[in-house]
Amino acid sequence: MVAGKVVVGAHYGLKDWLAQRVTAVVMALYSLWMFGLILVSPPNDFAAWRWLFSHSGIKAATFVFLVSLFWHAWIGVRDIFMDYIQDTWLRLLLQVLAIVALVGYAGWSIQILWSI
Repeated sequence: MVAGKVVVGAHYGLKDWLAQRVTAVVMALYSLWMFGLILVSPPNDFAAWRWLFSHSGIKAATFVFLVSLFWHAWIGVRDIFMDYIQDTWLRLLLQVLAIVALVGYAGWSIQILWSI
């Protein structure tokens, strides 16, 4: 054991590790469910895909999948930035850009899913 080790930085620990594992499980379950759904009744054309995603349950499950994907991506990208970008201001700028992009993707997802 190393005595006197000081851990600096925000968000190290069990919470982020657990969040990344939970989001991975959510994405895996959704992927298996959707694969099974498409395997049982494969959509042949755009109208069939539109019909499939017109159900509110599919929309909600897809949105949960996408939120899990964005959260999972944020944790991974943030950890990469914290590990490899030493300049504080550059790291902050990249993190802000990543947050803006991921929030924008979430908004775009809502727009796409609920416009069907």
